[in-house]
Amino acid sequence: MFTINDIRARCKAEKIKWSLHAAERLRKRNISTEDVIHCLTHGEIIEEYPDCWLNPAALIFGCNIAGRILHVVIGMDEFVHIITAYYPSLEKFEPDMKTRRRS
Repeated sequence: MFTINDIRARCKAEKIKWSLHAAERLRKRNISTEDVIHCLTHGEIIEEYPDCWLNPAALIFGCNIAGRILHVVIGMDEFVHIITAYYPSLEKFEPDMKTRRRS
């Protein structure tokens, strides 16, 4: 698996790939690419998906540029692959916005 420092290094080197799905979701959710990069470079990994179908993946917890909590789902190889980003809700997460609610 990879670390948050691996993600930050790839962001600094501009080794980021944006999926069409991510671009559509960002636009729909009014999240900028700068917000996503800020989250990745200042955030933390809160879930890991080592057996994801394409690449190992993770859920990153951080904030957008304005300080609003943001989640970014990424895949990782030599690039950071942005899968999606969203503002978490209390409907699915505990108040810390890091822990998923149990069904």
